[in-house]
Amino acid sequence: MSLRFLMLAAGLALFFTLPATAQISYTVSGVHVDATAASSAEALNQAIAQGRPKAWTILYRRLTRQQDWARQPNLDAAALVRMSRGYNIANERRSTTRYVADVTYIFNPEAVNRTLQAAGIAYTQGTLKRILVVAMAPGFTTGAWAQALDAPQLRESVVPFTVAGLADAPGLSTLNFDNASWNDVAAAAGRIKATEAALVQLSISGGKATVNIRRLGQGEAPSKVSVEVPGPSATPNSYSAAAQAAMAAVQDMWKTRSAVDFSQRGKLTVIVRATDAEQWGAIRTALSGVDTVTGVDVTAMDIGYAQLSITYQGTTEQLRGAMAGAGLSLANRDGEWVLAMAP
Repeated sequence: MSLRFLMLAAGLALFFTLPATAQISYTVSGVHVDATAASSAEALNQAIAQGRPKAWTILYRRLTRQQDWARQPNLDAAALVRMSRGYNIANERRSTTRYVADVTYIFNPEAVNRTLQAAGIAYTQGTLKRILVVAMAPGFTTGAWAQALDAPQLRESVVPFTVAGLADAPGLSTLNFDNASWNDVAAAAGRIKATEAALVQLSISGGKATVNIRRLGQGEAPSKVSVEVPGPSATPNSYSAAAQAAMAAVQDMWKTRSAVDFSQRGKLTVIVRATDAEQWGAIRTALSGVDTVTGVDVTAMDIGYAQLSITYQGTTEQLRGAMAGAGLSLANRDGEWVLAMAP
């Protein structure tokens, strides 16, 4: 092995040293508590303890797929306290025997992750990339249906999203739900740096509403799901229920693809080509932000070329999706995996 190779390999190994996994703050806000006890202090303690299981259920459902909701770990009060970092209180009211408030519970991400991994439950974590939501009824709209999807109460979601607006109308006005492709929404998605979009079409017939969702991803085949909305949804004033059902389905589509089973591990050999230090730096920075990557080893390199062995958690498709969210392209070209910055 040449001295030049050893020097390059040492330098690149430092270049690809991964930082600690980025953690998100797992908080659940607006949990209403109301407890009565022999004293004000005792009522406060009971109220806080009363709200913590509710917050845990909200957090669990936010991080996991709907198909796994019945598998939620049943934690006792002591386990929930150990998994917590604290709480904040708003709208507090108290008397000598009663305590009422809205509480924000703050959970320890590492403790939550350990609990879900021990139970063998796939979950989402890490930095998430915004998706584009396109309201359609039946064609592109910025009216009442779009406004219902953009309601503040839908914002507390594990999947950050932006509803397409008037600025996107010129490029989306002729959008056809049934045959739309990524190229049709790429310009609007690019405006918010999104690599996927959800066309959310409201269909009303006989006083009943159905929401059709078509997911479009960069370099991926479209997928579709339909959701029937319970109860009457035939007027703009009742779009709220349809919007809630739609966004729950959008989240579950996303989580079905991205929720990682952390007991599943893999290793992939990839080729990276870069012409200068700036390109290497951009790839290294983006790669360090992929939370499911657990290690990177340099196995071969030369000027402008490196072969890396990447260990990761989850599936290869989930790795590709996580890398796309970090601005990287991972493609299989004639049996060889190639890693580069996304175009």
